[in-house]
Amino acid sequence: PKTALLYSLAQLLGGLAAAYTAAVLCHKSPAIAPAPGFGVWQAGICELVYAFMLSIVVLSMPLAAGDGPNDFFGLAVGFVMLAGAYGAGPISGGFFNPSVTIAMDVVGSASGFGWCIAYVVFQLLGGMVAALVFKVVRNEDFGGVRRGTVAELTSEFVGTFLLVLTFGLNVLAKSPSAAVSVGAALMCTTYALSGVSGAHLNPAVTLAVLVSGRSPRGVAQKTKGQACACVGVQLLAGALAALTYSAVYLGGSFRLGPGLRAASWDAPLAAELVFTALLCYVYLCTTLSETTATAAFHGLAIGACVVVGSAAAGAVSGGVLNPAASVGIVVAHWGADAGLFA
Repeated sequence: PKTALLYSLAQLLGGLAAAYTAAVLCHKSPAIAPAPGFGVWQAGICELVYAFMLSIVVLSMPLAAGDGPNDFFGLAVGFVMLAGAYGAGPISGGFFNPSVTIAMDVVGSASGFGWCIAYVVFQLLGGMVAALVFKVVRNEDFGGVRRGTVAELTSEFVGTFLLVLTFGLNVLAKSPSAAVSVGAALMCTTYALSGVSGAHLNPAVTLAVLVSGRSPRGVAQKTKGQACACVGVQLLAGALAALTYSAVYLGGSFRLGPGLRAASWDAPLAAELVFTALLCYVYLCTTLSETTATAAFHGLAIGACVVVGSAAAGAVSGGVLNPAASVGIVVAHWGADAGLFA
């Protein structure tokens, strides 16, 4: 506890120094508050989710035992901020760190003070939930059974939820960098969770792995029944993530269908087929192949597939590339039509 307190104090002092420096350089004091049209709950959910994401990646990368060297953990942690900044930034400002939040609110107190209290509560709650999830998915680190079914399904649920939520928040915010944000979310969750379940986070990838008859290093090969359970959890996570982003936007949703540059279903279906196949192929090559598998760059390669696919096919099909996200889009739109969050 003493060490944690000293770390927290050092972080807060560093945050204050940075916030004051930024205010002097920019001639503008920062402000902590939800964006116009959003309240404490919407901003709080965003801060909680991405503080959770940041915490689970930090816990899983340098602290988890048995996964070998984690030289890429700094890259993964940094990309959490990239994923969250575009997804949650237009709603809460995208802070995800109590030290940064408090420092910004103190420096900008001339225009009002107090939002940091609510933000920090949600951020700390996200960190605590991440610690609980870490104990479940990394049970062997605490003397339990190594990576059983519960750990694997929890891993798939968490990763798919974060991925689909980031996708939906970016679309509803009309983010100019949605492809990069979603790719970053996939990259860092792949690095954090691949040692637990393989981090499929996509029913299409799970099917590809099942058909290949192989499994990532340290992860048991799934039976047909286990693969079906994995797909079911992914679809559930996608639906719940979609309802979450719809709730944050007070019933906001979007349709699953041809994009602005597609007059019929032919081009969107072809685009989804090609880029989903690319994603699955790269996953198989970087995680299962005896000659091309890489523990260092597989997450980066897999995340880059989403960036490429979303950027290339976004205007044609929406660049979904994931059945869990597709199901989520339909569920959220159904909820919006039914006035679920009106």
